[in-house]
Amino acid sequence: MTIMLKAGILTASDRSHRGEREDKSGMILKENLENVPAEILAYQVIPDEKEEIKKMLIHLADVLHCDLILTTGGTGLALRDLTPEATREVIEKEIPGIAEALRAASMLKKKTAMLSRGIAGVRGRTLIINLPGSPKAIEDSFEVLGPVLKHAVELLKGEVRDCQTSLSSPHSHS
Repeated sequence: MTIMLKAGILTASDRSHRGEREDKSGMILKENLENVPAEILAYQVIPDEKEEIKKMLIHLADVLHCDLILTTGGTGLALRDLTPEATREVIEKEIPGIAEALRAASMLKKKTAMLSRGIAGVRGRTLIINLPGSPKAIEDSFEVLGPVLKHAVELLKGEVRDCQTSLSSPHSHS
């Protein structure tokens, strides 16, 4: 059974929220998700405020029932980069393999990718993934994420019967 993903995009950026900078990363996420295909239920640009990030993640997961929430921004080392901390407080279980895979793939292209602190996890049946704020990092991340998003959501919804046939690689495991 093929499902249409219901997705939410959350950009955490003080400058984009104030209108001082265009949210290019959020727009790249939107384009990539539409190609999955996914229906974008919400796209929000909010300031780098931990409580606001938590509130929006909870709303997207619990009220809008997004299958997937992708965040961009707030994953670095700056004092106001608090997206991973906010995410960790709202998820029920972490999925370290996603964040590890994203960092590993990105480090092949840019060594500073090791400084990204993004995490991934599940709240209810919603997959939440933190991505960096850089448009190039979003493109690189989607090369890794794109092929597994539908499978991950199907697993969360209990719709996968045979993991071997749900992904294109014959060596896929869950």
